Amino acid sequence: MSDTADRPLAADATTGTDTGTAPDAATATTDAATAGPAPARRFASLPNPFSLGFLLTLGGLAALVLGMAISSLSTILIYIAFALFAALGLNPVVRWLEAHKVPRAWGIVIVFAGFALVIVGLLWLVIPTVASQVKQFIDNVPSLFSDFQKSDFYAWLTNTFSDQIGTLVTDVQNFITNPSNLASIGGGVLQVGVSIATTISGIIIVLVLSLYFLASLDGMKRSFVRLTPARTRAKVSGLTDEITESIGSYLMGMVILAFCNSMFALLLHLLLGLPFPALMAVIAFCITLIPLVGTVIYWGLATILALFSSPLAALIFGIAYLVYMQIEAYVLTPRVMNRAISVPGALVVIGALVGGTLLGLLGALIAIPVTASILLIIKQVLIPRQDAKL
Repeated sequence: MSDTADRPLAADATTGTDTGTAPDAATATTDAATAGPAPARRFASLPNPFSLGFLLTLGGLAALVLGMAISSLSTILIYIAFALFAALGLNPVVRWLEAHKVPRAWGIVIVFAGFALVIVGLLWLVIPTVASQVKQFIDNVPSLFSDFQKSDFYAWLTNTFSDQIGTLVTDVQNFITNPSNLASIGGGVLQVGVSIATTISGIIIVLVLSLYFLASLDGMKRSFVRLTPARTRAKVSGLTDEITESIGSYLMGMVILAFCNSMFALLLHLLLGLPFPALMAVIAFCITLIPLVGTVIYWGLATILALFSSPLAALIFGIAYLVYMQIEAYVLTPRVMNRAISVPGALVVIGALVGGTLLGLLGALIAIPVTASILLIIKQVLIPRQDAKL
């Protein structure tokens, strides 16, 4: 009995009827055989070299085509950016009208009609005057140089720097009075005409786009907020409103300060009897739109040009405009920019330089609001997120 009982147990042990161990061992052996060493597994997981090369080439070509498309559309993108910032600049006025019980639709009509009338009126009044003064300036260049050569300041320069000043003034006079040089600088009469037509059409496009953006600004913000997750929409909505309001206040303030600069420059030119007051006022408005450095640039340019008329008038102009710059910095700017986001001075300089290098005048104009928006996002999103980490 004991022998008979022991034989099945031995058979079970030798045949391995324990089904829980034998299949696992076989599976492990098969997996190890198919897996192979680690380099072989990595090579097996790679795609076909031909497919990989095709995909890389296709991606490079797509990136090249996208870059060429963006380069071709750069003018349109600049128009869109100008129109968007114009709409943001006019939006505070519309909000002010809404606060005084004016419906938004009528507020947009009033603001945009007033904006268009101001632009047309300024162009109607300024362009003929500026054109006549530009022609007068070109005609009076020889007499300006001759009067400058008869002045005491020129005599002092000649005595100090010998004959180099006389040669330099003569060369500059010959270059400016030569029509061929002026044509080569402007690219020819045809190119100048094309540039004027392009500028006028660009202004019309910007006006039309700014009207559409101003009318649909709230809808654009709501659509942007809906693209974000539902849990963060309230915060994103508040941040978007704050950014758009600050940008609009900043742009409106820059226009007001530039207008004050142009009016003060016009007044100084008229009181001191300096030539081309309307032309210099338009130049002052355009240059002082550039943040931080625009006023300084115009101060130096206008003072140097005034030297050709009268050194005393140039001295008075330089001192008076320098005093105005201090008043603007410490009185006008804080009052006008009280709702805009404050940006450190170093970041203002860096932003203006980077924006001007990348996008010219547009980049210089939008550098500070973009920098302020980035700082606001960092303060309200990134820093709280970092503070929440332990």
